Amino acid sequence: MASRGKVRNAAESETGQDAAGLGARRAAAQAVAELIGQERPPALDEALATALRAERLESGDAALARAIALATFRRLGQIRRVLADRLDKGLPEGKPRLLSLLATGTAQILDLAVPDHAAVDLAVRLAKADHRTAGFAGMVNAVLRRVAREREAILAAAEPLRDNTPDWLARRWVSAYGGDLAAEIAQAHLTSAPIDLTLRNEGEGQAWAERLGATLLPTGSLRMPPDGAAIPDLPGFGEAAWWVQDAAAAIPARLLGVGEGERVLDLCAAPGGKTMQLASRGATVTALDRSAPRLERLRENLARLGLKAEIAVGDATVYQAEPFDAVLLDAPCSATGTIRRHPDVAWTKDESDIVRLAQLQTRLLDRAATLVRPGGRLVYCTCSLERAEGEAQIAAFLARNTRFARVPLRPEEVGGRADLIDGAGDLRTLPSQGLDGFFAGRLVHQG
Repeated sequence: MASRGKVRNAAESETGQDAAGLGARRAAAQAVAELIGQERPPALDEALATALRAERLESGDAALARAIALATFRRLGQIRRVLADRLDKGLPEGKPRLLSLLATGTAQILDLAVPDHAAVDLAVRLAKADHRTAGFAGMVNAVLRRVAREREAILAAAEPLRDNTPDWLARRWVSAYGGDLAAEIAQAHLTSAPIDLTLRNEGEGQAWAERLGATLLPTGSLRMPPDGAAIPDLPGFGEAAWWVQDAAAAIPARLLGVGEGERVLDLCAAPGGKTMQLASRGATVTALDRSAPRLERLRENLARLGLKAEIAVGDATVYQAEPFDAVLLDAPCSATGTIRRHPDVAWTKDESDIVRLAQLQTRLLDRAATLVRPGGRLVYCTCSLERAEGEAQIAAFLARNTRFARVPLRPEEVGGRADLIDGAGDLRTLPSQGLDGFFAGRLVHQG
């Protein structure tokens, strides 16, 4: 274990500087503490951004802080169980900073390739440096040392669906997909999501795959190798040849099959990956979203890529315009399909969110239907694993809108991946397939 000689305080070295890696652990613990125990916590990305700004970390330490925070929520259920079993009085109630130190330390031991002594020692230093946790530094040391000793047994006993999925969510997945597939989904959530790229010119896929050392996926996206260079440093970033977008998220815009000059509406468009896809195909795109700041990011991305779209700020549930040739509705949802990428989603949402969002999706779908010309297409999609936000929405919509009919997907439209098409002909991707969980249904206005 690293030496703990006489220091100015428990968190600083003799030079007055933080011990190596301490700032990263402090930022991660701060972000996790922001989420633990709050009824309506912020998103982890938001909490991390605030903590990282406060720490002013170099890129390597910032990446470590992010990895620690993500690992904590990836295994949060298991971590809480492990800690409760090793604390005489159970988990500390009303002490989010103490629980955060224990949880982030445990996450490092169980999930990250960092030395155990660094995880333990720096957690103890952080505990001593904060008057709210200083009295528990000895306990932090003892518990984390025990976790390190028992790591292999802890990992061997883990059941991801039981340990790392909230009970209400596990029940829904078992009901929707069956026990075996639900367990596969939960297992996939223990791994981080890959970085996928969407090409501005998809005909150059193989050439860019070779240049970037990436894999060209059957669906047309590029998958970057793990531990690659930072995105802004990659070939093609400066020349706007591609943008970051999960392979599943890139499919719905392709399903519209837009052509040069067609009028296309992208509802709930920000941050804009699908808008950029549609614009790159020569469509005349209107991108609507109620968030002006998020649309500003879209505006910047369009400028970087040299693409054009009309940007409109507004509420999609009441938006009115002349009918479009095609409408894409990427509806607000629970985002349970992105848990590999945003593991806090599993712990910051509940069933009431799904009910509330499903009601909003119904209103959005009905409004979108009024914006499609006769003969035009409508694609509805969500990054959710919940059938209430996907399959059930399309079924209910078709029951009350007889002017529309489903247009089933064909395997060749998804790179021959027939396993991505459900029995009704809609898109259904799952984390166990190496993709974000996504649903998309394609409809046509029959006039």
